[in-house]
Formats: sequence, structure tokens, C-alpha cells
Amino acid sequence: MSSHNKASKKKRRLIIRTAILTVMTAAVIYTLYANFTKDDRSKVAAGSMAPDFVLEDMNGVDHQLSEYKGKGVFLNFWGTWCKPCEREMPYMNNQYHIYKDQGVEILAVNVGEPEFLIDKFIKKHDLDFPVLKDENKDIMNMYGVINLPATLLVDPEGKVIKVEEGELTERKIQEMMESIKPTKGS
Repeated sequence: MSSHNKASKKKRRLIIRTAILTVMTAAVIYTLYANFTKDDRSKVAAGSMAPDFVLEDMNGVDHQLSEYKGKGVFLNFWGTWCKPCEREMPYMNNQYHIYKDQGVEILAVNVGEPEFLIDKFIKKHDLDFPVLKDENKDIMNMYGVINLPATLLVDPEGKVIKVEEGELTERKIQEMMESIKPTKGS
């Protein structure tokens, strides 16, 4: 093999390696950028007004968040496959029965699952609060929810006062509902 052939193969290898390294470096930089800025991308935070939305429940009834003005809203994002979601649902149902007549509503938003799975889950756990269908995860994305379960507390004026990711105990749910209960004068 001539030295010219060896040199051209070496040069080609160097170009390919440089191209691969450049692509990998760009991918790492993009990933870091995306991770560091993900919190800035339309994530709803405590202190901001809750973005309005309309979703249909399992009975075909539309629920618009702004129509609950004057009530506290326990807005919960969940999935049937999510074990922590499943464990907190009975607690939510218990507290719903206590607080629904005190001006606190639960809106449980299922993210992207078929109706038959949601319906089976509701029946299994004998849930009474409205379960809304976010079929394309539009509301989940609008609210910047990444991990399930996620709960946002919306006060009677429509402001988000707390964002909580992860499983809730019954005591924590009760404290959260108490915190968004309308005062007598409102």
C-alpha cells in the first residue's frame, strides 16, 4: 500500500471522527440547554394565575376551570398506570366528600389514556369526583407537568398557590383542601 493511500485513509478517518465528535458535542449541549431551560417553558408556578381550559369528563360534560371561580380547586394530573396516583385516589375521594360542600372541588385530569381504562379505574376505586380526559396531553403540557401524580392548588380567585409533585398522604390532601377553602366572606 502506498503512503499516499495510507495518508488519504487517515485523513478520511480524521474527518469522520471530527464529524461524529461535533454531532455528539452538539447533542450534549442541546440536552443541557433543554434541561436547564425546561422550567422556563410554560411551567405554571405558585403565584401565577391558573391557565383556563375546558375538558370533558367521563359523562360527556365540559368543565371549564374559570367556571370554578369562587371555589378552591384541587387540580390533580394522573394516570391509571401510576401506582402513587392509585394509592392517593381513595384519600382524595374521602376528602372530596368532606370538602365538596365547603367550596372545594377536585378536578382529576387523566393524561392521554383510553376511556375504558379510565372507566375501569373509576369503578374499581368507586370515585365520585369529576375525572377529566386530557386525551392529547394538551393541558398537562400547558401546565408544564412532567411527573405524575402532580397536584396544583387553585384558590377561589384562580391563582395557583401550590404545585406538588408526587404521592400525597390523606393528611396532606386534607391540609391542602383546607388551604384553598373559600373564607365565609368570599
